[in-house]
Amino acid sequence: MAFAAGAELVHSRMNKELIINVSSEGVEIALLEDKKLVELHYGRGQDQFAVGDLYLGKVKKLMPGLNAVFVDVGYEKDAFLHYTDLSPYLKSLVKFSKLSVEGNTSWGDDFGKFKNEPEILKSGKITEVFTGKPEIIVQILKEPISSKGPRLSCEISLPGRFVVVTPFNDVVAISRKIHSSEERKRLQRIVESIKPKNFGVIVRTAAEGKNTAELHTDILELEKMWKTLQHNLKGAKAPQMVLSEQDKTTSILRDLLSTSFQKIVVNDKKLLAVTKEYVSRISPEQEEIVTLHNNSQSIFDTYGVSKQVKSSFGKTVNLNSGAYLIIEHTEALHVIDVNSGTRSAEAGQEQNALATNLEAAQEVVRQMRLRDLGGIIIIDFIDMKLAENRKQLYEAMEDLMANDRARHTVLPLTKFGLMQVTRQRLRPELNISTSEVCPTCKGTGQIGPSILLGDDIEKDLKYIVTQGHRNVTLHVHPILEAYLTKGTFFKPSIVKRWDKEHKVKVKVIADNNSPLTEYNFYDKATDDLIKL
Repeated sequence: MAFAAGAELVHSRMNKELIINVSSEGVEIALLEDKKLVELHYGRGQDQFAVGDLYLGKVKKLMPGLNAVFVDVGYEKDAFLHYTDLSPYLKSLVKFSKLSVEGNTSWGDDFGKFKNEPEILKSGKITEVFTGKPEIIVQILKEPISSKGPRLSCEISLPGRFVVVTPFNDVVAISRKIHSSEERKRLQRIVESIKPKNFGVIVRTAAEGKNTAELHTDILELEKMWKTLQHNLKGAKAPQMVLSEQDKTTSILRDLLSTSFQKIVVNDKKLLAVTKEYVSRISPEQEEIVTLHNNSQSIFDTYGVSKQVKSSFGKTVNLNSGAYLIIEHTEALHVIDVNSGTRSAEAGQEQNALATNLEAAQEVVRQMRLRDLGGIIIIDFIDMKLAENRKQLYEAMEDLMANDRARHTVLPLTKFGLMQVTRQRLRPELNISTSEVCPTCKGTGQIGPSILLGDDIEKDLKYIVTQGHRNVTLHVHPILEAYLTKGTFFKPSIVKRWDKEHKVKVKVIADNNSPLTEYNFYDKATDDLIKL
């Protein structure tokens, strides 16, 4: 959910599917591209401080040395607002905030009648623009990450499907990703003729080819959102949320939905209705791709999401060729190491290095999107001697990252074979533990002495005989089954000895799913588990 023209939808030929799992904990949304999981989003019931949320905050502390200010928005740590994130229209924003809270809105519902204040300098000092500790509308630029509070912006932007609206100015800007000069001029003419006064408009890539009615509807929706914010401000007391980003599902659809979408599957009737209504509003011809999952199997299992999550997170990520990635994290950066693994060397070392690196590049880009890695990412590719191979790898990385909505920069390989990537970080990295507690040791890392296992089983067998059981089956791990049943005529097996000594029939069954040191007795007549 980007709130600037930089994060635009890039159309591609790949087939996209959105799988939405609703549970008691919230909503999980998986984006598949050609059946491969590339993005995973979590929407909890009471998500706060999400990117794009608008708050009435109170200035708490000026930091002249940092040329910044700390603002109380209700988070446990004060949020950070740097001078570079102040809007040129800061004075107008402060005035609008104050008058709206007081209910003194002389302009009514016509924001075009609001009288703007002079702009502030782009390279001024924080102490020159803030006097006292005013209450002001701020927008979440980055969610709280690690030990840091949210990062804020006063450059307010309201994103729609085709445009982004920015109050207090009249500028019309067209996304740089719309290359046709004819189309740029057409969109400029349309938007200038329909936009409300005192609202700037950034035209997104998705607007390419759209008609006046579609763009006008989008702008009117956003103008209505601004009126809602003004209404919510009346009588508000800082810190307070005054306008929330849409729920996770619709905001993802807003930014992602394109003709390459084949399927949107939801497992909840209520969310299905909301999703259908939203899709019918923004793209009526695609309404039929929204369907309800009513299979008894979990929706994430049905579409292979659960399995991909388990195989995609963790320190080591395996590739089809036998190569693998090692992903390490530090406070300052992420490091991804590419290892060739068991790849055959028949084609020659250089060619193998290139093939492995190109395969790894695809997975690296997927991992960055999937985990939402941000900041500085260093990738240690396998060394290649030929300059054209290094150039081919760099160009492949740039092409692969074209579908990434986060702003990013890719640098060519250094002489040490390292590639540096910077990627926009707006929210905490998604980290999922794929390990499970060992059913045998229960996470302690230790099991009972195996040499005593046979004695333990015999002890329990004696007890169940006293309870009247005379014919039982014993389910054990295959290794244990072999140990208990192995014997000869002259040296009978342990089970034969039990039969003779305890006057009980014991049939041992190998269970592949049984942990090594676990065993269970069943009554043969009833097939019931005998509780010890």
